Amino acid sequence: CFRALCCKGPPPPRPEYDLVCIGLTGSGKTSLLSQLCSESAENIVSTTGFNIKAVPFQNAILNVKELGGADNIRKYWSRYYQGSQGVIFVLDSASSEDDLETARNELHSALQHPQLCTLPFLILANHQDKPAARSVQEV
Repeated sequence: CFRALCCKGPPPPRPEYDLVCIGLTGSGKTSLLSQLCSESAENIVSTTGFNIKAVPFQNAILNVKELGGADNIRKYWSRYYQGSQGVIFVLDSASSEDDLETARNELHSALQHPQLCTLPFLILANHQDKPAARSVQEV
């Protein structure tokens, strides 16, 4: 109201960016988004299907589409890639060797997908606070 009264008008709209957040079940995708949105991290359950959150920052808004990471859901990830402007890939750095190999295969598949291969990727090695966490070099 004050801006309008002072003839400065409303503040300029913040740009919005559409991101997709992928990773295996239990990697911490939902917890990450809850933290970014200043929501409680209590009672978090694995995402079945997908979840969309608007993450506000001072100069932009990130519309993050979090896709469930269960084995039976991962085959549908590519259906949600269209329109994405960036990718957040979350992996559990304290997971088993088999799960880490599965995560690596899913990451390579996403990196080669025609709708994602030219987009910026953020690879987040989550759960660094756990004793079994691997270093960046090991991941």
